[in-house]
Amino acid sequence: MRHDKNRGQGPGAGGGPSGRRSFNNPGAPSAQPFPGPRPLAPSPILVLLALACPLWSQELATVTARPVSRRVELPGEIQPYLSVALHAKIPSYVERMLVDRGSVVKQGELLAELSAPEMAARIAELESRVQSAESERAQAEAQLAAAQATYESLKKAAETPGAIAGNELVQAQKQVEAAQALVRARQQGAQAAQGAVKAQRDLEQYLKITAPFDGVVTERDVHPGALVGPGADAVLVVVQQISRLRLVVPVPEEDVGGMARGAIVTFRVPAFPDRQFSGVVARIAHALDTKTRTMAVELDVANREGVLSPGMYPAVEWPIRRAKPALFVPKTAVVSTTERVFVIRNRGGKAEWVDVKKGVADGDLVEVAGALEPGDQVVKRGTDELHEGAALK
Repeated sequence: MRHDKNRGQGPGAGGGPSGRRSFNNPGAPSAQPFPGPRPLAPSPILVLLALACPLWSQELATVTARPVSRRVELPGEIQPYLSVALHAKIPSYVERMLVDRGSVVKQGELLAELSAPEMAARIAELESRVQSAESERAQAEAQLAAAQATYESLKKAAETPGAIAGNELVQAQKQVEAAQALVRARQQGAQAAQGAVKAQRDLEQYLKITAPFDGVVTERDVHPGALVGPGADAVLVVVQQISRLRLVVPVPEEDVGGMARGAIVTFRVPAFPDRQFSGVVARIAHALDTKTRTMAVELDVANREGVLSPGMYPAVEWPIRRAKPALFVPKTAVVSTTERVFVIRNRGGKAEWVDVKKGVADGDLVEVAGALEPGDQVVKRGTDELHEGAALK
């Protein structure tokens, strides 16, 4: 009997997984080993749905317009409303100083007395010239009176034919005219001498230094015996008016459009942190500082209690108001790249990039300036991956 050496090892032989036969179809060939999970082919229905859907599905937000009114803290400087440094007009010596630093003075009050001995001698000399000029004028008037009397006598005698020669009457008339000219010259000389005396008298008044307005003496730089005058150019005292002050605030260029004359502005000073003061916008420079790009604005501040002083640097709560409403969009709608800042507007279902400039923030919104209109729809979460012209859902 012949034995097959492959018996029990061929297909369908028992004893191993590969030798199992199908119970449903015993005559069918045995199954091959399963190598692993097969990838599923894409469904045709899913492919059609993906092609029918838009490329981008984005949430849109509406561009809104609202008035801008806020406050920013700006530095300021308090200055006196009036300030003057008093000098000596003529060379002189300080005779007396009647005030000192911190003295409260009234307008016209005497602050200092100066002395100039040579001025008194000069005035006496000019007064003597006045007397001499008056004497010369009186003498000329006497000569004029004599010439006129002679002329009148000759004129009366000339009424008789042949009494006097005609040339004598002409000479007498010329003498009267010469005497009249001399009187006028002497009168002008006397007036000039009197004017010189008056000028010296007026100049003498500058030896008394008085306060030009109500205020406080903030500096005193000389003492009795000091030589003062135009040559020395020493400041006697500095008087400042502090019952009314100027608060100068440098306003940035982007905020100058909302300034209003007469607006009330509040501020605080480090010396009194628990107190709030206020001033009224009174003067606007209407010119920018080219270095700081700011415009100086002056506020009038009443300082009746005298607690504020020139030189203080307050923190000013400056109101920002815009002439017209500003446009706002969500902060996430603004896309910033190295090349541009823009928002993506929905233009007929297509993405449109619109360049903007960002302004102030208001919560989740931000002010923008660009070719936008209130009511425009923009992508709420903008990204530069959403190319211009892409379809929006």
